[in-house]
Amino acid sequence: MAGTAGVTDATDESVSDMIDTAAEATSEAAQEVNQLVKFVQDNIPNIIGFGIKVLLALLFFFLGGKLIKWVRKVVHRSFERTNMDAGVAQFVDSLLKFGLYALLIFIIATNFGIETSSIAALIASAGVAVGLALQGSLSNFAGGILILLLKPFAVGDYIVVTQEGIEGTVKEIQIFYTKMATVDNQTVVVPNSILTSNSLTNVTARPERQLDLKVGIGYESDLKKAKKLIEDMLYTDPSVIQDEEIKVFVDSLGDSAVVIGLRAWVKTEEYWATRWRLLEQIKVTFDAEGIEIPYNQLTVNVKTEQPELLRK
Repeated sequence: MAGTAGVTDATDESVSDMIDTAAEATSEAAQEVNQLVKFVQDNIPNIIGFGIKVLLALLFFFLGGKLIKWVRKVVHRSFERTNMDAGVAQFVDSLLKFGLYALLIFIIATNFGIETSSIAALIASAGVAVGLALQGSLSNFAGGILILLLKPFAVGDYIVVTQEGIEGTVKEIQIFYTKMATVDNQTVVVPNSILTSNSLTNVTARPERQLDLKVGIGYESDLKKAKKLIEDMLYTDPSVIQDEEIKVFVDSLGDSAVVIGLRAWVKTEEYWATRWRLLEQIKVTFDAEGIEIPYNQLTVNVKTEQPELLRK
């Protein structure tokens, strides 16, 4: 009986401790809630004022964004009336958009309780940090300016950057990047610094382009006949510019073929279509006229020696 009484007393003490702990926790929570309610009640005017400022700032930003779009449209129309270069127009438009939005945020900050000196100090300190972190972006920005000043290419040109393995038609020239479209209509975004720090080839810079092809014929084939057939193709092809010089010549004497070269001028936009058509026409015509277009072959001559006994 004494043991049972001891266990009961210990259990009662544990329950009492738990009740006391719960009471203390409830009291502390009630105090914190009361403090929060009191803080809210005391600062209701400030909270309402802050909420109104936030709503006004959002409204001002929305209206400012509409105004910026209108300004950009006006500038774009003025560029169209003056026949401004498309690359310059795109660059100025992206720069104008960036600058106007930065100005809008600055105006909102200064008109809704933030001191101008604080903003200036923040911009100055942030400018140093951002300048160090975005050295590549700054070089891209400088590259965009160089592209517009030096004009190595314009919107619509087909360029090839051999070192980077990049080629395509220029679609947009922006502040930091240039957008290009490949022949299979994929969009390539190239940093401007790459285009200004590497040599590039502007394929469509001039309205005319020289077509330079080579075709080999067998040594047993009639060379003069082959040259005459190619000349007839060039003089009758509608895409070949007849006022420019047309040449058909022996380019080299190869290991297994006489290499005939041909040069003619075509319009730049018709270059590839003409090239593909002439190559097909040469193959079909040579096959019909019996002129061989050889391919690399390996001829092996096996010399056998008969045993001495068989020769006797």
